[in-house]
Amino acid sequence: MNTSNPLSSAWADAFAKLSPRHAFQNPVMAVVWLGTLLTAVATLAGRASAGFGWAVTGVLFLTVLFANFAEAIAEAHGRGQAASLRRARKDLVARRLDASGQDSSVPATELRPGDRVVVEEGQLVPADGEIVEGMATINEAAVTGESAPVLREAGTDRSGVIGGTKVLSDRIVVRVTAEPGHSFLDRMIALVEGSNRQKTPNEIALGILLGVMTLTFLIVVVTLPFIADFVGVQVNVVLLVALLVCLIPTTIGGLLPAIGIAGMNRALKANVLAKSGKAVEVAGDVDVLLLDKTGTITHGDRQATAFHAMAGVDPAQLRQAALLASLADPTPEGKSIVRLAREKGEALTDPARAHFVAFTAQTRMSGVDIPDDRIIRKGALDAIAAHVKSLDGRVPAELEARVIDVARKGATPLVVSDGRHVLGVIELSDVVKRGIRERFARLREMGVKTVMITGDNKFTAAHIAADAGVDDYIAEAKPEDKLARIRAEQAQGRLVAMVGDGTNDAPALAQADVGLAMNSGTQAAKEAGNMVDLDSDPAKLLAVVEIGKQQLITRGALTTFSLANDVSKYFAILPALFAAAIPSMAVLNVMNLSSPSSAVLSALIFNALVIPALVPLALRGVRFKPASATELLRSNMLIYGLGGVLLPFVGIKLIDLVLSALFSM
Repeated sequence: MNTSNPLSSAWADAFAKLSPRHAFQNPVMAVVWLGTLLTAVATLAGRASAGFGWAVTGVLFLTVLFANFAEAIAEAHGRGQAASLRRARKDLVARRLDASGQDSSVPATELRPGDRVVVEEGQLVPADGEIVEGMATINEAAVTGESAPVLREAGTDRSGVIGGTKVLSDRIVVRVTAEPGHSFLDRMIALVEGSNRQKTPNEIALGILLGVMTLTFLIVVVTLPFIADFVGVQVNVVLLVALLVCLIPTTIGGLLPAIGIAGMNRALKANVLAKSGKAVEVAGDVDVLLLDKTGTITHGDRQATAFHAMAGVDPAQLRQAALLASLADPTPEGKSIVRLAREKGEALTDPARAHFVAFTAQTRMSGVDIPDDRIIRKGALDAIAAHVKSLDGRVPAELEARVIDVARKGATPLVVSDGRHVLGVIELSDVVKRGIRERFARLREMGVKTVMITGDNKFTAAHIAADAGVDDYIAEAKPEDKLARIRAEQAQGRLVAMVGDGTNDAPALAQADVGLAMNSGTQAAKEAGNMVDLDSDPAKLLAVVEIGKQQLITRGALTTFSLANDVSKYFAILPALFAAAIPSMAVLNVMNLSSPSSAVLSALIFNALVIPALVPLALRGVRFKPASATELLRSNMLIYGLGGVLLPFVGIKLIDLVLSALFSM
């Protein structure tokens, strides 16, 4: 099929969707589809004049075709991205390592989870996996569309790589994590093409409502001939079908699949891969957002800016201890401490036979053990205080005041100790992202509560929280604190969203109603979340919520419009049915339509044309601005409710004038 021209592809799909198997998946359009066949048979049987009967049949056929086109054009929007992803998934050759460390070339399709492959500069990553050795810059443009290279490194939360991306520098060893045919790209292609799209709970509920309404009106129309016969009126079967089609909510019935697909497409446009349409919609219903401070609220590149020695401690002693404790710290903060100490005149020495202690979320400190009984540590206030006391040391009374002074400036204090003695405080400065306060204010207007999670002490956390404008914060947080907070919020009936990238985030991502995993993160995090951000931007969660809100508002607005414009169409069809036999019903002909046949055709033509007319709105989404549920309801009723009632009066009257002119020629 030609995917280079979305319109021609969509029209071809629209005709293909006329098959009964597809038509009967949508109860509303199935009734219109059957009505088309019934009017055609009735016309052939002479139950209606040929001109009028075939005109009604043709308009009903176009109604079904336009509804299929709305769904097909939404699906076509994802095909361009699927094609580019397929190009990235071309046949690859891997250099698989055996137990002895020797590599051999094999097709990438033979790789299995657990296999280790080596990838060097200029080569393509053959399969999804995690870097277990080395670090490299990687071009992920084939997946994300972003040409800027990204850094991936073993042993960090940015170790995940995707098959089909290109290594630009260095050499890495990757452990394969995906079976052939089940890679990240394979799943993306299936999702953007709609083959794996499942209906969301709201969509299912609305579908049931539309089905019940359709069945109700079907029963009403079926019983109408018996009522008409009682008053001596013969009702034409073609008119009955026309009445039924105008009574049932054909507009939203035809647009409903397109709205769901378009929601996922809008997420993809923002470079967010939603594993299901449900994830996008649930994002619009979330009540609480859990956000990491670093990288989301702040820029995340905390740098050492000052050393504050305790009274009686030589500043050079503090700087030297901080430098030694940071030599094996690979984080930007650790490197900045080494750099600042050297700028202050400290020599870079690597002590012999030293044992370096890495930072962990549990200990919340790191450092070095030197054979001459020196135990140097740097970390959070409470962690260092507990460590010093465990060595029978004493925490200076001035320490807490120094820490508070640093924290009140919005910086992060790290305390340094040498054995039983506290030497001083390192000041790490971070900056709140520009515009983040306004974004939190937008979320607050939507009724969404924001909670900042940070490992910083309570003073720093309070300062950053106030500066950023979040509603609540969790200071000195451990990985399990995220999971506990999510469960606590859910126990109170709230929907929770969070973002994460590390293996230790996986339980919380899985527990959250919306879990946004970073593309650069570990495979465990990406598997646990129900969304993946291809740009690896933690702040994207804020945009995801707005996309979800827009999805819900779009469906609600178009449903309101569809139900409202049915009211106007009654005034076109009902007089046509009964006015001739019951003159008193002529008062219902408020639009002063020229004839019963013209009234029926005008209503049906308007009914058919309104579906393609609303396709751009369904694809783009209703313009979203933060507001309360009451304000949104009022706006919908005013614009789409009142507009849905008035527009058909104008449209049907104009079509009637055109038809009258044509009939009179």
